[in-house]
Amino acid sequence: MSELSVKDSLTAMEVASYLRRHSDFLKEFPDIAMLLRLPREQGPAASLASYQLEVLRDKNNEFSRRLHDLIEVAHENETLMVRVHTLTLALMRASSLADTVTRVVASLTEDFHTDLVRVVLFRSDPDLPVADWLLVEADGPVAMPAFTEFLKRGEPLCGRLQQDKLDALFGDRAGEVQSAVLLSIGHVGMLAIGSLDANRFHPGMGTVFLRLIAEAMAVAVGRYTDIA
Repeated sequence: MSELSVKDSLTAMEVASYLRRHSDFLKEFPDIAMLLRLPREQGPAASLASYQLEVLRDKNNEFSRRLHDLIEVAHENETLMVRVHTLTLALMRASSLADTVTRVVASLTEDFHTDLVRVVLFRSDPDLPVADWLLVEADGPVAMPAFTEFLKRGEPLCGRLQQDKLDALFGDRAGEVQSAVLLSIGHVGMLAIGSLDANRFHPGMGTVFLRLIAEAMAVAVGRYTDIA
């Protein structure tokens, strides 16, 4: 900072502050403008107008990039909303508990391109299919102590699950799961989605669409269970 200081202990920061408050300074002292050396990555010093133009062009490019990113996010969100809506309609058309959970797994696998899905139900039903993706615990949450705290909080859990949870949910395939999301479906059970990609689910991700899926599933499953 000492190399950038001027007389009478006036610092470069103070000079910059003064110039920001007096934007016409160089208009009043054009000789100073002629002496200024403006930064460029290549080539000789440019005029002030050229330099300002370059700065504006860089800012415009940055704004364009940000706008493009926002548009991409909007398109992705629109696609997700359509898929969630389609899943909700499918659940409304379901005619049984077995049909409901089957439709959920099919939608998540085919429309949302998930690797592994697990549905946990806290009640049994003779019509439920026998499948790797379905875990039935008729005794309710007490039969799965590893999830006690999770069920108490009721908030989506995203990222790398603890090993006891992975083992309980995915069994022999627990070692393949690099990231996962765990959702409570009301008081009727849980929904787990496992990914082979470590970056697919992470703690900082948005959970709006996941919550919508869980809520729709809770209502749909609740139609066929006496657990409120």
